[in-house]
Amino acid sequence: MSNVSFDVKEGEIVGLLGPNGAGKTTIIHMILSLLAPSKGKVKIFGKDLQKHREEILARMNFVAPYAEPPYNLTVYENLVIFSLLYHVKDYKKKIEAMLDEFRLKDFRKKMTGELSSGEHTRLALAKAFLNDPKLLILDEPTASLDPDIARELRQKIWNRMREIGGAVLWTSHNMREVEEMCTRIIFLMHGKIIADDTPAGLRKQFGQDDLEEVFISIVKGAEQSYHENI
Repeated sequence: MSNVSFDVKEGEIVGLLGPNGAGKTTIIHMILSLLAPSKGKVKIFGKDLQKHREEILARMNFVAPYAEPPYNLTVYENLVIFSLLYHVKDYKKKIEAMLDEFRLKDFRKKMTGELSSGEHTRLALAKAFLNDPKLLILDEPTASLDPDIARELRQKIWNRMREIGGAVLWTSHNMREVEEMCTRIIFLMHGKIIADDTPAGLRKQFGQDDLEEVFISIVKGAEQSYHENI
C-alpha cells in the first residue's frame, strides 16, 4: 500500500474496486484489525482502531465468501454463538427476526455445511445484521449467486442499512451491482487510489457509458503508467 487514505461517511455505500492484487483485501484486513498499517492510523467512528479495538469492532460486521460460519453447527446454533459474541440484547428475538428476514426458518436445524451457496450467503447476512452494524464490510457478498437471489439480497442490504443508518464498504467485480448499489467508488491499482468519485462522475471523467468500461479504462491506463515508470 502507498499512502492510501479515504473516508466513508454515515449513510454512504462506498465501492472499493480494483483488479486482483490491487490491495482491497489488505485494506479490509486493516479495517478489521487483522493487519496493522506500517504507518498512519485507521480511525473508525472517530476513534483510533488500535486503542479502541473492542469497542469499534462491536459496532461493525463483515461478510465474505471465504469467512463462513462453522460447518459443524446448525444455522440456529451459529446465530446464537455470534449473538453472544456481539452481546446482542434479547438475542433469541433478534435471531427469529433474522431467520424470518433472510428466509432461513426452514433451515434453522440444518447443518451449515449442508447449505447451498445462496443459503450460506443468507446466513452470513443474517449474522452480519445481528448487531445492527454502523459499518458493514461486504467482500464479494453475492459472488456465485444466481441473479435473482443476488438482486433479492442487494435489496435486503439496502433496506437494512437505510433502517440502521450505517455505512457500507463494498467490494465486487460485478460492475452492474456496484453501479446499482454504491453512492461513491474508490478504484485501487498497485496499492494506490487511482480514482474516487460517484458512478456518474467516473463515467463522465473517463468518457465511458458504463462502469465496466470505466474499470477497463482505468486498469489499462494504470498498467501502462506503472510499466513506464519501472
